[in-house]
Amino acid sequence: MGSADIVPGVSGGTIALITGIYERLISAISSIRFSFLKPLLKANFSEFKEKLIDEIDFELFIPLILGIGIAFITLAKVISYLLDTQTAYTFSFFLGLILASAYILYTKLENFNIKLIVISLIGIILSYIFVGLNPIAANHSLIVIFISGLIAICAMILPGISGSFLLLLLGQYQYMLNALNSRNLVEIFVFGIGAVIGILGFSKLLNYLLERYESATMAFLIGIMVGTLRLPVMKITSTIQGSWIPCIILALIAFVLIIVLEKKFKKEE
Repeated sequence: MGSADIVPGVSGGTIALITGIYERLISAISSIRFSFLKPLLKANFSEFKEKLIDEIDFELFIPLILGIGIAFITLAKVISYLLDTQTAYTFSFFLGLILASAYILYTKLENFNIKLIVISLIGIILSYIFVGLNPIAANHSLIVIFISGLIAICAMILPGISGSFLLLLLGQYQYMLNALNSRNLVEIFVFGIGAVIGILGFSKLLNYLLERYESATMAFLIGIMVGTLRLPVMKITSTIQGSWIPCIILALIAFVLIIVLEKKFKKEE
């Protein structure tokens, strides 16, 4: 998820879906109510520990946060290098990932009827327009970084919507990537606080939609993922040099890789 969230156009939520932890993740985040703080303020540490363990899914969050953190630290420079020097090939691989993810989401729908097709088309149109927007010229004050974290994290947990691309539109992507590479702790901390507040609020809405309107929500997400294919296609066509064959091969490799991974994780479940 960390590796995906670094890349504009690829969603960490998509990876969560593929690996089978998506619904558990959304449910676990939305279940955090901070009720464990009350006994802590009263210095009742035994009740604090009991409520903390009961409310927070540490078995999920500890390895997940460690994995995302390690990916951010180790892969930020690698992804930046690939996007700068091998743009067409890199986005060809991402295109395969997104296509496979949309297909997997489609297989999870029990009945793809006219209503769901219309919802998917709405998602396609909205995300297609969204991807075509021009980046905003914004400053990099701490308040802007905080708001960027607040907004981008909501996209990062949605399959098909790239939080990094949202940062790109907000004019903060390259700046935050440089802050990560240079270990600018103040800006990373402010961005992180915004992200935590954003994800706690948005996850409750998303959990509600998945519980009450799962098919419609999934259909809309499929549309969003298909619409966001505009970004890798634009990047590939504008930067490709020479034959299309390597791009097609990379996209196919990514597609097959995701299908194999999804089947593996499904079997383990």
